[in-house]
Amino acid sequence: MSGSALLEIVPAHTVQWKRDVLDNSMAMVAFTEPADRLHIASSVVIQHYEDNPFDFLVDDYAVTHPFDYAQEDGIELAPFQQVVYPGDQPAVEDWLDGLGLRRPMETFTLLDQMNRAIAGGFQYQMREEPGVQPPAQTLGCNSGSCRDFAALFMEACRHLGLASRFVSGYLHTPGSDTGDAATHAWAEVYLLGAGWKGFDPTSGEVAGNHHIAVAVARHPEAVPPVAGSYLGRPDQHPSLSVAVRVSALPA
Repeated sequence: MSGSALLEIVPAHTVQWKRDVLDNSMAMVAFTEPADRLHIASSVVIQHYEDNPFDFLVDDYAVTHPFDYAQEDGIELAPFQQVVYPGDQPAVEDWLDGLGLRRPMETFTLLDQMNRAIAGGFQYQMREEPGVQPPAQTLGCNSGSCRDFAALFMEACRHLGLASRFVSGYLHTPGSDTGDAATHAWAEVYLLGAGWKGFDPTSGEVAGNHHIAVAVARHPEAVPPVAGSYLGRPDQHPSLSVAVRVSALPA
């Protein structure tokens, strides 16, 4: 993937670009004057090269689950195997038992079935509230947003011993070029021989060219698009307006 980016911010400010431990790119902004309005406009042009998301081979010893990562890989992957919501373990395990996925089977088949089970068995609900629902809550109410489904998928993978991580980005769909799109979330699983492969439990699809990854994290709440704080009078009630447009450029 290659491309270009432009970031416009008002009011006057200084910006410092950084990379975090997972190589996510972050703009650290410090404002140099008071203002009654904050405007952030980010424009990114990218080119994707991967055409077939199924064009990969898994190493022989990892074709069938369960398996243990090789020692040298396990050291690097250990943080991505640690559950984020330990109190939800019984609910997640009961759900996996109900799907019949806690038995030996082809690794990709397991992931595909779990991905499709979330997409087909839960009601999608756009949530404006901040944060991510714990998996037990998503299972209990049988509904959630894309970030909630990604967190459930990720946590289930970790219960099965599979290294997984949370992905925040965008999704290009026929209706996403009107300005009414939104950020999107899915999960990636480390498959030996193939690397990090994306699974979108909102659609039940394997992530492909229409998935545009922006940041990855071990914890689902570690990569908000914008985060920060401001100083103001206690009687102020700021409003927020967000517009996201994802469109294909002419060839």
